[in-house]
Amino acid sequence: MAPAMSQHMDHELDATIRRFIRDETGLTPVVAAAKWRGGQLVLRPGKPGVQEKALPIDTFLNRVVMPRNRLRTLEQQVHASEMPDDQKIMLQGYITGCYGSLTSCNVLFANDDDKFVGSGGDCSGYGLRTTGWLLPSYLSARLFD
Repeated sequence: MAPAMSQHMDHELDATIRRFIRDETGLTPVVAAAKWRGGQLVLRPGKPGVQEKALPIDTFLNRVVMPRNRLRTLEQQVHASEMPDDQKIMLQGYITGCYGSLTSCNVLFANDDDKFVGSGGDCSGYGLRTTGWLLPSYLSARLFD
């Protein structure tokens, strides 16, 4: 029978697996800016008599982060595909446009690295611009370190 792992080794293995999953999937933990923690997003209809809807900011932030993570995964797949560069650039343009549409949500994020960057934005904190498309920071760090 194999010896039991120490708690330290178990914790180290757990942390390594989590880091690997985050790096490979682009799923990153996101922290709401301090002023929003515990807050609510309230949707108040313009029509009288219709009930408003309140949603915890943390729940809303997680719903914003899900498409961001999926866009990052799509970006990885586009860059890894064997399609011609002109098609990759065209698809990256659509992806960047989606990021740009989501920049209004940047006020929610505590860390600049979590914010959306569109085509007009500066890429510091997100990734770097190379040959016409943005590389997410988790890819650029692995490719260029």
